[in-house]
Amino acid sequence: MKKGLVKHRYLHLMIMPAFLLVFVYQYIPMFGMVMAFQNYIPAKGFFGSEWVGLDNFIYTFSLPGTMRVFWNTVFIALMKIVVGLIAPICTALLLNEVTQRFFKRGVQTIIYLPHFLSWTILSGILIDILSPSEGIVNQLIQWLGFKPIFFLGNNDLFPYLLVVTNEWKEFGFSTIIYLAALTSINPALYEAAVMDGAGRLRQTWHITLPGMRPIIVLLATLSMSGILNAGFEQVFNLYNPLVYQSGDIIDTYVYRMGILSAQYSNATAVGMLKSIISCIFISGSYYLAYRFARYRIF
Repeated sequence: MKKGLVKHRYLHLMIMPAFLLVFVYQYIPMFGMVMAFQNYIPAKGFFGSEWVGLDNFIYTFSLPGTMRVFWNTVFIALMKIVVGLIAPICTALLLNEVTQRFFKRGVQTIIYLPHFLSWTILSGILIDILSPSEGIVNQLIQWLGFKPIFFLGNNDLFPYLLVVTNEWKEFGFSTIIYLAALTSINPALYEAAVMDGAGRLRQTWHITLPGMRPIIVLLATLSMSGILNAGFEQVFNLYNPLVYQSGDIIDTYVYRMGILSAQYSNATAVGMLKSIISCIFISGSYYLAYRFARYRIF
């Protein structure tokens, strides 16, 4: 081992800045999790605050809105994961059939552009577009003879609005990944399928999708780690008190509890539980990826 360290010392030096960055910003802050077991008072600090055991967890989950927040998070995140897998795969398959290179590249660029915009910018655009009085969407609805819809204030529509707008922003990035996966498929397989009389649908089902399976399994597995990440930045910029019932997620709940209400210990308890559940989900998804697809990520 010592010889290996000496032999690869320059590689270790190259990775040291990244290691220090992760250690300082990811691991050292983990010490703050002790607040979940304390009646934390900033003036007293970690060592002076009173230890209360699991009281913060019991109190937080006795609140009427806590379980609703967990349900909203799982529901929204699951919809994003499912749509985030289906839409890019379908788009990649359709673009793969396009023979005109200029048109194909143009479509890729157009659908990829929203990925580079932050939710702060996109939320402002969406608020204007979906405005109940002057938004272009409601103007079209009124032109068709229907009443305007308050999209950002409707509890029934808001979760689905989050899913659709998130996919509009991100599916172009995933599509490019799947298009790259398509280039690794041997063209001879398609030639053999044509000789056997297989049409485009059968070629897609028996050659294209199996060839894409490793990257599909990889992205699906990695997305499971975010089962409790429904998108803080997006929700924070789009939601309001009218849609707390269906749009409030764990991250926004922790933000209001910890930052706005200064309930640091209770907010830490919720955040800690979220991390534990996410760790269980990602571990399970890694096992399933190997169990059913014989695919290892690590």
